[in-house]
Amino acid sequence: MTPYAPLLLFLSVYAWTTWAWSVPAMVGMAYLAVSIVCFAAYALDKSAARRQERRTPERTLLLLGLAGGWPGALLAQQWLRHKTVKQPFRRLFWITVALNAAAFVWICRRLLAPAG
Repeated sequence: MTPYAPLLLFLSVYAWTTWAWSVPAMVGMAYLAVSIVCFAAYALDKSAARRQERRTPERTLLLLGLAGGWPGALLAQQWLRHKTVKQPFRRLFWITVALNAAAFVWICRRLLAPAG
């Protein structure tokens, strides 16, 4: 399985919910903005690790992902080769991805789906 499969799956779900339930464009822009911030946080942490300086707490990285930045985190992990080995972090990362995606669908369904 490609490491980008979860991102492609989410983009498909996002596209479908936008088509079916008219998800506002602001939601996509929010995901993009938080993803950029999250990618930057990973890049700064990678840079600090190389220089043996103070690191970004893993909790911060995970919370940024949970808040919608996980697509940026996933890209940072692949492109920067950062946070790809430590299994406890990876496990928590995938839990935050699942929670965020489930919350996205639940909120869209509750607020935007036609009653029926």
